Amino acid sequence: MKNPYLYSYLPLFSILLFSLSFGIFTVGKLIELFRSIGLYAGMLEFFSDMEIRMLLLFILFLCFFMLFSALKLVGETVHEIAMLLFSNDSEGLAVKGARLGYVIFFFGGIVSTLAVQSFLLLMIIFGLSLFCSFVYTVYKMSQYTSLGGMVGLIVFEILFWAMFLAAVLFACLKLYNGILASLPFAK
Repeated sequence: MKNPYLYSYLPLFSILLFSLSFGIFTVGKLIELFRSIGLYAGMLEFFSDMEIRMLLLFILFLCFFMLFSALKLVGETVHEIAMLLFSNDSEGLAVKGARLGYVIFFFGGIVSTLAVQSFLLLMIIFGLSLFCSFVYTVYKMSQYTSLGGMVGLIVFEILFWAMFLAAVLFACLKLYNGILASLPFAK
């Protein structure tokens, strides 16, 4: 008998792997920044190079872990709301059928650990994992929805993520402009 919870640990491992990859990349960039502004030499008086790197990695890993976990929670909630609105499945078989999509993110996380030196490669791997998982999920959902329901599901999810991304970018730009406006030399 096949265990329905076989793939339940993969989202956690995927989040851990992507968090580690992005954390390692960001540590390298932060060390370069600290050196360029002269802060790194002062930090070396209190910590060794390895301690600084490990502390930064722990903090950044935790930040990326929280970010990816929150995005997963929002993504699953939006997907299940879309399934509620557009699916004909009343037994939850569609959600169970799409769980194999977790494997795509898991392998994407493994590959991302090999690309920790390039932000572009990390983003390509993450985006490709996201796209492949979305295509696989839509393919699996097509068995449980009509054509109109499938179009509605896809449009609903794309519109939500577009509005979410636009809201985040707008908030970041407002914050950036507020910080620039508050600087004394910017006036």
